[in-house]
Amino acid sequence: MARTRSDRSQDRSSLEEDPARIDSAEMGSTDAESAEAVSTVTVDDRGEIAYATYGDPDGTPVVVLHGTPGSLAFGQLFDDRARELGVRIFAPERPGYGRSPPWPERDLTDTGPIVAAVLADAAVERAGLVGFSGGGPHALAAAATHGDLVETVDVVSGAPPWSRIDEKPAVHRLLGLLATKTPSLLKVLLRGQTWAAGRLPPAFVLAQYTTAAERAEIPAETATCIRRDFREALAASQEGLVTETRLFATPWAFALAAVDRPVRLWHGDNDGNAPLEGARLLADELPAGELTVLEGAGHLTALLRSREPILRAQGRLDAD
Repeated sequence: MARTRSDRSQDRSSLEEDPARIDSAEMGSTDAESAEAVSTVTVDDRGEIAYATYGDPDGTPVVVLHGTPGSLAFGQLFDDRARELGVRIFAPERPGYGRSPPWPERDLTDTGPIVAAVLADAAVERAGLVGFSGGGPHALAAAATHGDLVETVDVVSGAPPWSRIDEKPAVHRLLGLLATKTPSLLKVLLRGQTWAAGRLPPAFVLAQYTTAAERAEIPAETATCIRRDFREALAASQEGLVTETRLFATPWAFALAAVDRPVRLWHGDNDGNAPLEGARLLADELPAGELTVLEGAGHLTALLRSREPILRAQGRLDAD
């Protein structure tokens, strides 16, 4: 039976987008390999995957799966708190994003072998999983197919299969149409967005995920990290986003009933990208799903508010 609880905490940080502060932060993170340890691993005979390591090198292992689009820079959002709370973060890039070349074909169940390869490369037997937004279905797929590698799963701002959603947000309908009917046009549009993201303030990228009210809750350093994540995801290829948009628009290649690990779902009740009703559906259909509703939070601010409780819970796994 799914459990639902409400969280009214705001965990607010002030944001005034001081251009000098933003420029300084961006300059400090343009060389990804100077900010985090980056590795490359081969997944079976499919291809290579890049992943970065953050947090406490001796901490409890947790694999963090970025959104759609996303890159290994996404793990930077967890770095400081992970160090403080004794958590070691692995942040892989799925095929077609950042340094990970596209695969000719893939579906959601390919995430399990990706997680397995990353953990084997790091000499880790089991880990927690965290999936944000488009990373949520991938986290659930990995737990369904490779449950022996997974401790617990946290899904933030995730969504169920599109076929189960009655009212899809307009942006998702448009992306799904472009990805299936005119992928070349979608790639052109994405290249234009990537070019603009490199020349405009971080608010340009944030506007795709947040309302103006939400942006007032996001610190400048976080905004800069999110812009970097977006740019690195799409700089070399747009294939990752096109492929995943098609995957989300079709039936998932695994059953929610196959996820036998505990799953904590974190969702804002003001999420315009992935409406709360979808998270309630997931909580009902997962064998061990628990939903926490973050009052007043949107798609991205739900992640910022849930980071610390997620890491605290994951960090206690070793102690238990």
